[in-house]
Amino acid sequence: MALAAAFTPFLPTSAFAHASDRGHVLLLPTGYYVAGGALAVAASFLVLALLPPDALDRFWRRRLPLFAFGDDTRAIVSLISFAGFAILLAAGLFGSRDPLSNPLPLVIWTLLWVGLALLQGLLGDLWSWLDPWYGPWRVVSRPIGRDGEEERLPAWLGGWPAVALFFAFAWFELIDPAPDDPARLAYAAGLYWLLSFVLMLVFGHRDWSRRGEFLSVFFSMVGRFAVVERDGKRRLSLCWPGAKLLSAESLPTSGMAFLLLALSSVSFDGLSKTFFWLGLFGVNPLEFPGRTALIGIGSFGLVLTFVLLAAVFVLAVHIGQRLAGSGHSLRQAAGLLVWSIVPIALAYHFAHYLTALLVDGQYALAAMSDPFALGWNLFGTAGMEVEAGVIAGADSAWWLWNLEAGVIILGHVLAVLVAHGLAWRLHPVAARAALSQLPLTVLMIAYTVFGLWLLATPTAG
Repeated sequence: MALAAAFTPFLPTSAFAHASDRGHVLLLPTGYYVAGGALAVAASFLVLALLPPDALDRFWRRRLPLFAFGDDTRAIVSLISFAGFAILLAAGLFGSRDPLSNPLPLVIWTLLWVGLALLQGLLGDLWSWLDPWYGPWRVVSRPIGRDGEEERLPAWLGGWPAVALFFAFAWFELIDPAPDDPARLAYAAGLYWLLSFVLMLVFGHRDWSRRGEFLSVFFSMVGRFAVVERDGKRRLSLCWPGAKLLSAESLPTSGMAFLLLALSSVSFDGLSKTFFWLGLFGVNPLEFPGRTALIGIGSFGLVLTFVLLAAVFVLAVHIGQRLAGSGHSLRQAAGLLVWSIVPIALAYHFAHYLTALLVDGQYALAAMSDPFALGWNLFGTAGMEVEAGVIAGADSAWWLWNLEAGVIILGHVLAVLVAHGLAWRLHPVAARAALSQLPLTVLMIAYTVFGLWLLATPTAG
């Protein structure tokens, strides 16, 4: 919790909620959707178990060559990104205190954490260009003789610094009373940038980005799902979604923990607002007491969700290894199969934050035209009317539910597909590969049902 405190300056402030949290109860035949989603995931496992191994391998290996793309201007783009970040911090400190009028919370929580994460998962490595540390690090590190990229971070630390910082970030976003307060967020984001920059000077940009800076680790992991691939000669090509996951190395325990935390934190964000969760602790959801009153419950739930997901995942892999009679260690098998979590995490990210992206994205466009609330109109969007009707009403609820439910089901189907391909690396015999995946498929079916229930159940706050 000490790390979480770094993201929580002790400033008196009122609590803000994310602007576009779901405020309607779906009156749709969700039971049929849940059953259909579970059957779709189960059917995909059966089809894959019957497919010839070489057919699946040929499917994953298909590529469409595009063109070469170098890194010559990466530092310049990063410096521009840093300048934009500095302006946002200034807006957070000196601009409007309204989180729907100040660009800082809108850019960080909507355009960065939602929009860029989804673009990274679709198009690939965008973050390495927008990284606000790389350009300043290049400028400062050379004069002081710290521009080498040799590994300096102690090997025994693994990727645990990134796990700890990601947990602090999740706690600040989901549990802190006012993560949308512009000044509070400006202090937290500025402190985190400065801390990361110093550590990059000490340990090197590449080493700290790969094992300590949680945004770089997260974006790197989700970028492996993207349909754009760049080889060692910097040539771009198109591939199937998730194809790059098949060539990934087995993750260490810290890497597994990071991926599972990424999924569990988004899942808990949805669970924490449900009537079911609040009722467990005697909280009347119709008289929501606010986030300040739920800090203890929220902190407990965030840890519990992660522990339960990690335990069930490891158990499923362990049972699968026993069924297949595998000679691989549990850590090696789990470290490889955990990559199948990436499609599920991206699907949940899309489904959970879609309404925020649709509405708060419009607020962000308006706020960026007048970052300091001085009456500016830099991009001609300051006076735009925000169309909240895109998520309101019966028709909107219907298409939103179908889109979100479809993405969750598709994410789990792709996860089964990726897991099956990874299982072939562990068990080249078809029957053993299929047996090893049976418990993990059951887990994915259960998580499909859980995800669809989260979309449909009544929520508070």
